[in-house]
Amino acid sequence: MFPILILLCLWRLDGVFADTDAVESVSVLEGDSVALNSGFTEMMDYDLILWRFGAENTLIAEISVMADSMTVYDDVLDERFRDRLKVDDQTGSLIITNTRTEHTGLYQLQTNSVSKSFSLTVCARLPGPVISRDCSSSSSSSSSCSLLCSVVNVSHVTLSWYKGNSLLSSISVSDLSISLSLPLEVEYQDKNTYSCVLNNPISNQTTHLDISQLCHTCSEVHVSCCATAEAVIRLVVTALMGVAAAAAVVLLVNDIRSTRA
Repeated sequence: MFPILILLCLWRLDGVFADTDAVESVSVLEGDSVALNSGFTEMMDYDLILWRFGAENTLIAEISVMADSMTVYDDVLDERFRDRLKVDDQTGSLIITNTRTEHTGLYQLQTNSVSKSFSLTVCARLPGPVISRDCSSSSSSSSSCSLLCSVVNVSHVTLSWYKGNSLLSSISVSDLSISLSLPLEVEYQDKNTYSCVLNNPISNQTTHLDISQLCHTCSEVHVSCCATAEAVIRLVVTALMGVAAAAAVVLLVNDIRSTRA
């Protein structure tokens, strides 16, 4: 099993970084459901329970305990929460179903006597990293093989090369929808195991390197292509010679028939 680098995703909230001592951090994979637990065993001790989201403290859920009513406001903020908000009728916990990355942010629980904050991170599902050969790399030599591990349209991830279980190199990004590439140089006869790992705080994807498949020499590639082209030419020439021979036989037969006549 390969080590997983834990990438701490930090978002700037209300102009400052959230205080990790006062904010409960929660992570979830995109598409899954998540519950922000109020910590209440029952709601009878509170007259009104409010759930707010984002830097502007937009009201997204309201529980009036005395009136025994619960209301979710899933049409706010461009309807990003449409049909995704629920409130636990026993504890007042907020439940978000079918999460998306745009649900990432700060959530606040407010009552007449209690205030709690949650920093929710919704991590996108990761694609498998792709390992490719780059014969045009200036760092390539007669004895080494230049490789690239690449991913596209990712955010808040770390891309890493491993030799066995040892980390060789890595690159992290917190921007949205960006493409990443990480180079690696290996020897043609290297017998070690290499892998490229893409991970976020809660999941990872690994692609293993097959040196024998990718790291044949560039000259071998050209020779192979030339050999293939030569074989095709030979087949074409042979076919043409066969057609010419058949035509000659037909002409000879016709000539013999005309002479006898």
